[in-house]
Amino acid sequence: MVSYVTCILLFMKRIGLLSDTHGFIHPRIFPFFEKVDEIWHAGDIGNLETADSLAIFKPLKAVYGNIDGSDIRAVHPLHQRFLCEGIDVWITHIGGYPGHYERSVKQEIIACPPTLFICGHSHILKVVFDKKFNFLYMNPGAAGNKGFHVVCTALRFVIDGKDIRDLEIWEMKRKEIVL
Repeated sequence: MVSYVTCILLFMKRIGLLSDTHGFIHPRIFPFFEKVDEIWHAGDIGNLETADSLAIFKPLKAVYGNIDGSDIRAVHPLHQRFLCEGIDVWITHIGGYPGHYERSVKQEIIACPPTLFICGHSHILKVVFDKKFNFLYMNPGAAGNKGFHVVCTALRFVIDGKDIRDLEIWEMKRKEIVL
């Protein structure tokens, strides 16, 4: 007989989310993602080695960003839209933010909003519920060492049926990164 707790664990996914690595992943992010089931990357990967190191560690879903070359664009799409558990997820790199979505995504948001909209590009960590379109917006900020951001960030959360819960933030000051 399968216990109730076991059934719940069978139907939830632990997600690691990052963006804007620009070809660099700090080794400290791997312990943060140790217990996730999948890693999602919201673009500006930087190079295939970065994507490969993530994909070897955990299953990877990724989109390309504006700095990514043809090698990454050949492997990863501009958009990923899929179901995870009971959640309609849309990942893209340049998406804007609630109240100021990019033209390239706004019509689709109006016509068919996802349950969870994820983008990167801004290098600013932001998680907010968009009341107008009734979905959760996530931008994990920037995990890499290039850009104007002072703190490198990533997210970890659980999708359990139709619930998104247990959101955690990984952060590290860029000045602590030794290359």
